[in-house]
Amino acid sequence: MKIGLIVSAIITALITVTITSGVSTVISGTTAQEERVGLRSVSCNAALGPWDSGSGDRGEQQAAKLTEEQMGTVAKIIEVGQRRELPPLAWQIAIQAGMTESGLRSLDHGDRDSLGIFQMRPSMGWGSPEEVTDPEYAVNKFYDVLQALPDWETTRPGDSAQAVERSAFPDRYHNWEAMAAFLIGRSGEIPDPAGCGDSIGNYLVASAAAATAIDFTKEQLGEPYLWGGNGPDAWDCSGILVKAFAKAGVAIPRVANDQYLSGGAHLPVREAQAGDLVFWATDPNDPVTVHHVAMYLGNDEYIHAPQTGDVVKVSKMNWDYHELMPQAVRPGV
Repeated sequence: MKIGLIVSAIITALITVTITSGVSTVISGTTAQEERVGLRSVSCNAALGPWDSGSGDRGEQQAAKLTEEQMGTVAKIIEVGQRRELPPLAWQIAIQAGMTESGLRSLDHGDRDSLGIFQMRPSMGWGSPEEVTDPEYAVNKFYDVLQALPDWETTRPGDSAQAVERSAFPDRYHNWEAMAAFLIGRSGEIPDPAGCGDSIGNYLVASAAAATAIDFTKEQLGEPYLWGGNGPDAWDCSGILVKAFAKAGVAIPRVANDQYLSGGAHLPVREAQAGDLVFWATDPNDPVTVHHVAMYLGNDEYIHAPQTGDVVKVSKMNWDYHELMPQAVRPGV
């Protein structure tokens, strides 16, 4: 079975290599749907991707510095994760942990008796020295411990990496968040990194439902604004989003401030991903004063139906605007 991978030249039997933005990104040579069954079995996970909305360039720059050995370790982490049918979030956590602990190299030395990609200690029950320096064993062992954590699928990737590694320096795993996400999908060479339609162009979307909602909203570009408009040829800011998410089977409230209060899961607005809803209010401390809503598209852009006399369009995000609400909303989560 051929599965889309980010791999190095080490596994040449499965891959073709393309060079994008100075990063060696390796993918399977096939795109046939029937040959992607293994990838399609991986579940969607809304937590995939950078939590810092402005981190994309940093991730690409960090990835460009990786050696062939390091890319080989990335390949092994993803290959084992796919074989075990783990979601891309798990791959990201392992990449961040491996980069922090060893620079994504299988080291024969470390602090005290720490060894291998994840600096596992044989004296602490991780395995024999021969086992923990074997990348296949080390990656599987990392995933075994990760899956035993009760909240790893809803926790920030670096925090999950810390929970596995139990480091004395817990915050350092966050340093490689953007790079790990870039390696998995933000290069654009893997158009569907989670295997369930949760990427669009070069940007990761918040959920599989978000991809459908984005497509619908973009189809309305140029349609006029109409207060209370529910389509099909005119819209107001909240009405277009109700219809967009309905296309994806997700129901959200009709009015903007209700969408903010009960339209989905809340997250810091600067951590928004494509498909999340962003809001503006007269008083950002009072949700009742929310007066406008839009759909974030990534790359500091959002799509919305602005006001009377205008049309559905894409605008640039001003993250410092005084009316921007501090939380975004992720429908369907």
